[in-house]
Amino acid sequence: MSTLSPAERYAASRSNRQTPLVQAFRELQRFDLDPFQRAACASLEAGRSVLVAAPTGAGKTIVAEFAVYQAMQDPSAKVFYTAPMKALSNQKFQEFVADYGPENVGLLTGDTNINSGARIVVMTTEVLRNMLYADSDLLADLAFVVMDEVHYLADRFRGAVWEEVIIHLPSEVRLVALSATVSNAEEFGDWLQAVRGDTDVIVSEERPVPLEQHVLARGKMLDLFDSSGV
Repeated sequence: MSTLSPAERYAASRSNRQTPLVQAFRELQRFDLDPFQRAACASLEAGRSVLVAAPTGAGKTIVAEFAVYQAMQDPSAKVFYTAPMKALSNQKFQEFVADYGPENVGLLTGDTNINSGARIVVMTTEVLRNMLYADSDLLADLAFVVMDEVHYLADRFRGAVWEEVIIHLPSEVRLVALSATVSNAEEFGDWLQAVRGDTDVIVSEERPVPLEQHVLARGKMLDLFDSSGV
């Protein structure tokens, strides 16, 4: 195990003092956060929105979980977690119920309405769009909106929903935008900065889960690409 120098220990101590919520959240995890996760969480604690672009399996969702943790430190703050697919919404609903209890978590997917007045509500993006246009009472005390798979904004048929949500969210609501496939993260971040205010772009290109491609031929699994160099 490497030993930190005195200067590194001082820098770490100073960072912990500046971001006490991040430090408390880190202590609750079974693993330490990666640098991009710490940077994104620190931006949220500083009162900014974030766009997090990182490969699949890198752990972007931990940033969303910190937003939920931060909201729950306020007795009245609420957080909406939006996802493009009902299956993903159902999965996140079960995870948040396990962490915060069924009384604090709701689910809205168009055909499902569970505890809609909860402080943590998982929903499809279309449901949130409709709530914004209806000026729903459920928007009161909303502190964070997580937009998982935000690259759907580029989708030909459904992208307008994401765009409308981003534009029409109340100005005080902070956005947590997550994606593995945003190729123009800086340009997208500039647009978010223009329409949402202070927004930090956090990019990680490290893929912790290797991406390997294979083909099945005559019952044998073969590498699609020869990486031996021969």
